[in-house]
This record gives sequence, structure tokens and C-alpha cells, in this order.
Amino acid sequence: MSNDAGTLPADYHLQRLKSNWDHSQMARTMGLKLIAASDGTATVEALASEQFYNPQLRAHGGFAATIIDSAMGCAVFTKLPQEVGYGTVELKVNFVRKLDASVGPIRCTATVLHAGRTMFTAEARIVDAHGKLYAHGSGTFLVYPG
Repeated sequence: MSNDAGTLPADYHLQRLKSNWDHSQMARTMGLKLIAASDGTATVEALASEQFYNPQLRAHGGFAATIIDSAMGCAVFTKLPQEVGYGTVELKVNFVRKLDASVGPIRCTATVLHAGRTMFTAEARIVDAHGKLYAHGSGTFLVYPG
């Protein structure tokens, strides 16, 4: 399942992900922007705007969890052949500080830790423009044969 990086254009994974990005209603609803992807890593950007607030006037935990899951999924996607799919089977998120619109744009960078034949694991971190950590997580992904 490994990609031969020497034969792929430098932006291959980013272009492949971007070509499918518009099909994701969730990404559109949440304003997620895919800003980088390469072999085993991906970064998405978002804003914790008021539409995602819980009754405590901060971003709902599901907002951060979805961003972490999305970034990790994109990182996994970069490691798979085109005809092979995947799905999240486990997600763990740690929230370390409140997240709201005043934080400004946030970035979530994910990295594949293990790329097996049937299972992948990945980790991700949500940070602000200054690198301050807001949440981090990990996940396990099941590979679906093509």
C-alpha cells in the first residue's frame, strides 16, 4: 500500500484530496479548508464561529472532534491506493482549553503513525496561529478493500 514518492508529483496527494473535497457536505457546513497533504500527513483549517457554539458560548466538543477526525482521515487517505477506502473505528479527543471565535483561524495537522494492511492509526493536534494547543486526538481506521 505504500506510494512510490519518487514517481508522484509533489502535490499529488493534495490535488487528489482537493478533487474530492467539494463532495463533503460536512466540510462545506463546517467551513473546513484542506490546506496541505502529503504522504501520511494532512492539515485542515477552520474557524470556531458562533454557529458551532454550545450553550456555554464556546465551540461544541463535536466541532473539534470532527476537525480531528477529518484531518486524520485525510492523512490516511494519502497512504492508500485510489481504489481503497477506509473508515474511522475509534476516535479519542482531549480538549485542553476553550475554543471560540476569538481564537481566530485554527489548524489541525494529522500524521499517520501506523499504516498496516487492514488498520491504520493516526494522531492530530488543533492549534491557533501562534501554535497554542486547543485539542489533540488519535484514531484507528479500518481499511476497506477496493
